[in-house]
Amino acid sequence: MLISLKSCCLPVRFYPSTSRFRQSFGLLCSGYVETLFEFLAILQIAAGLFLLWQGIQWLAYVRRRLHTDPGFYAPRIAVLCPCRGMEPGLERNLVSLCEFTHQNFEVFFILASENDPAYSMVKRVAASSRVKAHVVIAGKPASSSEKVNNLRVGIEQLPPDFEVLVFVDSDGRPGKTWLHHIVAPLADSRIAATTTMRWFIPNNNAFPNALLAAWNASVVTMLGDHGKNFCWGGGTAIRRALFEEMDMLDVWQNAFSDDYSLTIAIERTRRQIVFLPECLTPSYIQTDFPSLLEFTNRQIKITRIYRPKMWASAFVTHFLFCFTLVLGLTVAFDLAMESRPSSQVITLFVLPLLLAAFRGGLRVLGVTEALPSCRAEIMAQSWNYILVTLVVPFLYLFNFFTSIFGRRITWRGIQYEIISPNQTRILTP
Repeated sequence: MLISLKSCCLPVRFYPSTSRFRQSFGLLCSGYVETLFEFLAILQIAAGLFLLWQGIQWLAYVRRRLHTDPGFYAPRIAVLCPCRGMEPGLERNLVSLCEFTHQNFEVFFILASENDPAYSMVKRVAASSRVKAHVVIAGKPASSSEKVNNLRVGIEQLPPDFEVLVFVDSDGRPGKTWLHHIVAPLADSRIAATTTMRWFIPNNNAFPNALLAAWNASVVTMLGDHGKNFCWGGGTAIRRALFEEMDMLDVWQNAFSDDYSLTIAIERTRRQIVFLPECLTPSYIQTDFPSLLEFTNRQIKITRIYRPKMWASAFVTHFLFCFTLVLGLTVAFDLAMESRPSSQVITLFVLPLLLAAFRGGLRVLGVTEALPSCRAEIMAQSWNYILVTLVVPFLYLFNFFTSIFGRRITWRGIQYEIISPNQTRILTP
């Protein structure tokens, strides 16, 4: 009787692909889903191969730039650094801005108020600087972000003899030759601006730090030897004459984003923005999940408002990648439950991930060559940029979905509503 009972239970317990199971799962158990996955996976593999080829070209460009003589262009430079609040490593970051080997420059640290927690530190760094460093109090903004208002006021107060403006962020730590390299290409009047990008280095191996570093790493390879570069506010140089010719102070008057607004204005002139990998800027990070989501959601929401076509294209790309992987897991599970061969599905599932990991490896290779002083730190955490990269598309997808709803953004404790690229409302009193 016991044997009979087991015989009755075995088919139901171990073979759930019965008609009742198939009815409950409907289309997911059909061959159509498997065919759809195979089609999407082949598309992802093709896209991955194309992106891998682009990654190889990007690495070649990095190496060409690293062997390019910067020349002798040495204009009078104003380095403008808007500051707000304390952050890990702030003093060392600010000191690095006063240690450039370039001779003909001055540094301008700009804060909204003397009550800012970073004010005393900024004053101390400026006072001890070997080059002339100024502390500018910009006041509260009326219709723009605080960062943009700080930059506007700082530029308005500049003496007329400064020929080049260089914008930096307080969370970056550029090397001593950075300033000369980022300004030198501006000797060519066809170049409107030069720019670079940050490279996040986690202070420890906490997963939020690793995820943020991997999230940011993918942005680095968006810039390269092409005509679609964009300015990054933490490292951009532009001739003052062109800046004034574009009426950027008026453009910034009601803007939230300094770099997107500058990029759009330059694109209207049909001039070139040159990416300089030799000027990649290390930024040491210490974050948690709430701060991670606040930062990444903010970046994608700003992109939706200022660059809607780029946002839409990236949204579709990340959605298809994530949907393909989820669909592949579903098909593989179904085949396993039916005791059917699944090697082809697993291969199609794994290949896009392998290609993404290879691209991550190319980034690490290029960045360690561009930042030799940080090579040991980057290599010690290379798994962040290669393996954690595999889950980054899902974080991006979350950012994209979040960015659809509303236009409110919080930056360093201040809440804004970006009504349009040219209209900002400050919500925090």
